[in-house]
Amino acid sequence: MPPNGSTGPTGTAAPTMRDVAARAGVSAMTVSRVLKDENVSAATRDRVLTAVRELGYRRNEVARNLRLGRSSGMIGLVVTNLGNPFYSQLALGAEQVAEKHGLRLVLGHTAGLAQREYELVDDLVSRRVDGMIVVPAGSAQQHLDPVSLGGVPVVLASSPPAGIEVDAVLVDDFGGARAATADLLAAGHRAVGFLGNPPTLFTGAERFRGYWAAHEEAGLVPREEWIRRGPDDIPTAAAAARELLDRADPPTALFCTNNRMTLGTYREIRRLGAATALAGFDDFEMADLLDRPITIASYDPGEIGRRAAELLLSRLEQGPNAVPGLTRRLVVPTTLVHYGR
Repeated sequence: MPPNGSTGPTGTAAPTMRDVAARAGVSAMTVSRVLKDENVSAATRDRVLTAVRELGYRRNEVARNLRLGRSSGMIGLVVTNLGNPFYSQLALGAEQVAEKHGLRLVLGHTAGLAQREYELVDDLVSRRVDGMIVVPAGSAQQHLDPVSLGGVPVVLASSPPAGIEVDAVLVDDFGGARAATADLLAAGHRAVGFLGNPPTLFTGAERFRGYWAAHEEAGLVPREEWIRRGPDDIPTAAAAARELLDRADPPTALFCTNNRMTLGTYREIRRLGAATALAGFDDFEMADLLDRPITIASYDPGEIGRRAAELLLSRLEQGPNAVPGLTRRLVVPTTLVHYGR
């Protein structure tokens, strides 16, 4: 109801978009564009928002979703590690796009466990989400096939589809890792260690491939004893770095495949007072304040979320008219950033 408890100008129980349009002197389409935060002149936007406040207008999302053939007005986002700032930024990017279209984001965390991912996906489908963005916990993806989910569209983030036909948004994992490793090699290092995720994780496999390719291009072969793989958390990375740096022939440089590993490795290098050079993948806050040089393969995690949400929304708009087998794959580029030089 409007703030004063009266009906809208058209006699309805609550003000409608047409009431807002009439008060602002614009079309209902213009009101819709303003509410979606689309490109409208500042003066027109101010008139529409003033009318919205004066009338106490609130968009009826339930009715709107029914008109669009949606069931809940919610989309699911399933990620592997909420402790990693990458995923919070990805979620914010997806939410920015979802909110512009009157949708709400429901977040689930798998901790990298396949069984938990199955359960979360099943739960989201039972709650009738309109679609899902998923960062897969492993290589098995048949449970993410829209056909087996009753037609619920799925977009993958940070991992390509394997045996299913869905859209995906990826990072240039291979190119970024190759560039960061090549930067260390160009500085004269010939003993570059690797700290990364297990090869079962797509990003871990691709970033290791980039690390290896940079060595091959320099006419070198990495030593297996300088390679460590494990969970992407700070304590694990610190322990792995300590093990490498305590060797009789320690690496003179280390490449880490994500921000948590980079931070754990940096802490151990600093604790030991070592002169080990460091490069990593994924930027992080205050990297520019560290007391030693560091090279980062950087990109915008929020862009992954935004692009994934846009792909999902386009699938929702297509509905049953979507062309089978026609999937899209977008790649977010990386840029080398040098801190402390």
